[in-house]
Amino acid sequence: MFTLVDMPKLLAALAVGISVAGPVAYFQGKAHQRQAMAVEALESSVKILREKGEIDAQVSSADAADLCGSYGLPVDEERECVRRLQAAAAEARDDRLHSSERPAVRQ
Repeated sequence: MFTLVDMPKLLAALAVGISVAGPVAYFQGKAHQRQAMAVEALESSVKILREKGEIDAQVSSADAADLCGSYGLPVDEERECVRRLQAAAAEARDDRLHSSERPAVRQ
């Protein structure tokens, strides 16, 4: 099949083939891994932003008493919390930071 003279040529060709194909395969794998990590990071960012949007919607639609009640404050401190939230909501409306159709905190 192969003579003793052809064996070194065959081994040299095999070594050249591996030395060319090895780095190509390595860098192709690294690029694929980087792309997979980027996709994973984007999916994570989208998930976090959706959760943040849901939390923002819950807080925006809650009234002041519900927000202060969720802190577990004593009754006298809860009243002060409600008063401060209503004052902050009034300031936000006066500064025109929020649209007039949607107050920052419902009264």
